Amino acid sequence: MLKPDANRERIIEMLEHEGGVTEDSVRKVSQETGVPEADIWGTGKFYSLINNPATRVRVCDGLTCQMFGADELARQVVESGKQCERVSCLGQCDLAVASLSEEMELVTYSKNETSISPASDTLAINLAGEVDLSYSALAKARLMGAEAVISQLKASGLQGRGGAGFPAHFKWTSLINQAKTERYVVCNADEAEPGTFKDRETMLRQPHKMLEGLAIAAAVVGTREIYIYIRGEYVNEVRVVEAAVEEAKGKDAKGPLGDFNVTIVRGHGAYICGEETALLESLEGKRGMPRLKPPFPTESGFRNKPTLIHNVETIACVPAIIHNGGQWFHDLGRTEAGSKLYCISGHINKPGVYEMPLGVTLDELVDVAGGYVGTPLAFSPGGASSGFLPISKRDLPLDYKNLADAGSMMGSAGIVVLNDTVDMAQAANWQLKFFERESCGQCAPCRIGTQYMRRQNENYIQLGDPATFEHTEDVAWEMEQGSICGLGMIAAKPLTSAREHFPDHFKTRS
Repeated sequence: MLKPDANRERIIEMLEHEGGVTEDSVRKVSQETGVPEADIWGTGKFYSLINNPATRVRVCDGLTCQMFGADELARQVVESGKQCERVSCLGQCDLAVASLSEEMELVTYSKNETSISPASDTLAINLAGEVDLSYSALAKARLMGAEAVISQLKASGLQGRGGAGFPAHFKWTSLINQAKTERYVVCNADEAEPGTFKDRETMLRQPHKMLEGLAIAAAVVGTREIYIYIRGEYVNEVRVVEAAVEEAKGKDAKGPLGDFNVTIVRGHGAYICGEETALLESLEGKRGMPRLKPPFPTESGFRNKPTLIHNVETIACVPAIIHNGGQWFHDLGRTEAGSKLYCISGHINKPGVYEMPLGVTLDELVDVAGGYVGTPLAFSPGGASSGFLPISKRDLPLDYKNLADAGSMMGSAGIVVLNDTVDMAQAANWQLKFFERESCGQCAPCRIGTQYMRRQNENYIQLGDPATFEHTEDVAWEMEQGSICGLGMIAAKPLTSAREHFPDHFKTRS
């Protein structure tokens, strides 16, 4: 048990400042915070950017980067005499192949630039639109009052854009009904799902929409405390958001954000912190391991107080809903409510982020993104978590219900297109490696299952014997039923979906 005056929340930041996890740094942090050394060792070793802070080039291992030559780039780095570390997706799938320099600066090798939808007032986030510094939606929301704001949020049909698709107004209503008056609003900007980079572009191009949405949420639920947790690999995004906060605070805190305390926290290299309760654990200076639910964060979140958590895209939709009304936003969708930021990369001509009606088809999205490259074979519709679908599903509405009915999921809307040059067993392996690496190890079904799935698939690739998959369906079921959080529940999906839809890729090989 910690001493009453111990300050656990400082230890991750202090370890980073001290250059990582060493005997000297752990001892110093323990002395200054009152947290036992053993606890600090365990926490620091959990985060890759703290556990491995040495100067090196970090090359992305994400699906799209692998398809476009990550292995070759890593070989070139090593041959140049530099240290090279293979890391999970860097959120730059549209600019593949991506890496971080020895100074942790982004380096990409794509001939393309990120493409986005052209500016239009009919879009909720409107990435290409002019930046609005007026914060007039915040002023309007204050005049409307909490009940009216939540009513419009409910009418909008806005669902969480981070993957779960949970109705946003439920969270707001739950939180304002809590008895505890100390409350928090947290923005989940720990975007790390392979194929996903929409929150990156929102922070870079429209940071004030995110900030205004957070301020509206804070005003409605009755708090001044806003936390923004941005993944550690997003160096440029942190800079842009920090500058936007200063701009919105104004001179002598007289700007529209002057009434709020905005704290930006950098993540430290752990995909699992994209799970909302793992993120809260990280904010509290612990290993990012998901909590058992209930209680849910709206009841007991950050510091065990009621906490509203939304990802960047979700909260950035709020200003437009306040300005134009919930029905306006609802009607932007086709099969479900609202417009949606779709990320698309892989074998297409213009990878990027396109804001389109929720429920468009793959063909419609790819048409906007410049068309297919080669003969399309498969696509991953919602990040690594969604597995793979055959290109015959190209007319399926890309929404929450239709993708779930097809045995997949909307997830983060991180769409990767694969053409017929790709071996689906190898594509599945790249995704399986990601989940094995990023499992927090808390629960046995996930910790053991992710290793087993990757190992059996690699055995098949090496031996060409389908018998290696004899028990994988049983293990996948155990992972889905027994894991604590969503990572373990879906970590087998890349393999099970690939085998289901592409059996010819998993036959006996000579």
